[in-house]
Amino acid sequence: MKFTCEKYLLSLAVATAGRAAASKSPIPAMEGLLIEAGHNVRITGYDLKKGIYTTFEADVSAPGSVVLSAKLFGDIIKNLPDMAVRVEADETTATVFCDSTTFSLKALNPLDFPAFPEIEADQEASFPFNAFASMVKRTAKVVSHDETRIVLTGVLVSCVGSTLKMVATDSYRLAVSETELDNPCPEEFEAVIAGSFLQDIASLPQSSDPITLALNDNQIVVTYRDTTFINRRIEGTFPNYKQLIAEGHTTRATLSTHALTDAVRRVSLLSNKVSPVQVRVDADSGVVTLLTNSQDIGNAQENLICEVDGESVDIAFNFSFMLDGLNSIDTDAVHLDLFGPMKPGILRAAEGENFLYLIMPVRV
Repeated sequence: MKFTCEKYLLSLAVATAGRAAASKSPIPAMEGLLIEAGHNVRITGYDLKKGIYTTFEADVSAPGSVVLSAKLFGDIIKNLPDMAVRVEADETTATVFCDSTTFSLKALNPLDFPAFPEIEADQEASFPFNAFASMVKRTAKVVSHDETRIVLTGVLVSCVGSTLKMVATDSYRLAVSETELDNPCPEEFEAVIAGSFLQDIASLPQSSDPITLALNDNQIVVTYRDTTFINRRIEGTFPNYKQLIAEGHTTRATLSTHALTDAVRRVSLLSNKVSPVQVRVDADSGVVTLLTNSQDIGNAQENLICEVDGESVDIAFNFSFMLDGLNSIDTDAVHLDLFGPMKPGILRAAEGENFLYLIMPVRV
């Protein structure tokens, strides 16, 4: 096998496919990447649960295939100068040439690499990648990491008509993002997809190109440009999140998103898991006060002038959860909707975005 390509293309392909290589396996080939040179070059990572393959243009002078350590090969390519790279391989050794640098590393037998599954889809839908990735970044960070409740480790992705929606929760907070598509989905689409898998996809280079999701009973296949991802579909019933989202509000404070984010960040410097950030809304004066009091550290307080509609209320939240929600809101203003001192609060993006972030309160 012998091919020459741009370092950028090879580096991107190795980094993308490498996300699916096994970090530790009794089968060494599963910790590697399958590199196949033919008309173009295709690089595949597959750990039997998650698989990624991507293709790119290269000057192939000798077709063939080889398996190389994902970590070692990835580190080598990443640290090469930004010049053309030539890769040559036989049955036992692969050699990488770039400018005046040469690396030789052990090659593994491609026959030991697991076969990438062929999947027939029952459902399929396409969305603009930029909008899809933005929604993933707002919701996937909310998923649970508790494998005993596997359905909460995923994001509920649905499309009804022209509305694309993503929902995620870890039972302490909930993120809901919606967007209106230019073209409606041909049929209703719904699946729970692993949050980590979606984050891998959302980290790809941004573009207005479409991303296609295809489903069957057990698997999901995602195609974007020259890259294909597969992963096991999460089984189980997603919680009825709609019952948590109350209509209206008893108190609404409208604040500058930037100012509130900075204030929470400053006040939280003297906070910890035991002492959350208290939020006091004074409806009469139109002031939101953020407070924290750590017995062994000290206390902090900051006042924010804002618009308040409704009653005064005193509530407390985990500050890191608040920051996660605020960092997902791009509008200049944010609504903080409250329903009492011990009911969930909701951060809503102001006009222009359909995003809400619900947080469970903390006892002080």
